[in-house]
Amino acid sequence: MFHSPDDYLGHILLETSFILEVSEGLEKEVFLDNPILTRALVRSLEIIGEATKKLPDDFRQQYSQISWKQMAGMRDKLIHDYFGVDYNLVWEVVINQIPLLHQQIQDILNQLQELDPPYPR
Repeated sequence: MFHSPDDYLGHILLETSFILEVSEGLEKEVFLDNPILTRALVRSLEIIGEATKKLPDDFRQQYSQISWKQMAGMRDKLIHDYFGVDYNLVWEVVINQIPLLHQQIQDILNQLQELDPPYPR
């Protein structure tokens, strides 16, 4: 089944929203000591990376200001090296990169809604 870029962007936005909600006011030590939180946020990052990989190359090139390759690479690392996840790195991504990514994805979705016709499905 084919999904449009806005479908995948919607998945990314859903996960960044979840991450922002869960991490608001959260202390690093609480995150690191809570396996439910660590697993939940890692899973969200995996979904973000997987959705990123599904976006067409030309779409990713059109929005090259976003670190698509890094997101996909993080997904691969989390999936394949699951026994050695660096939760300090996960925390840094959650705190330092997800807020900007959330805004960038929201901006792209807003741009796509303004297009006539929308990005082809």
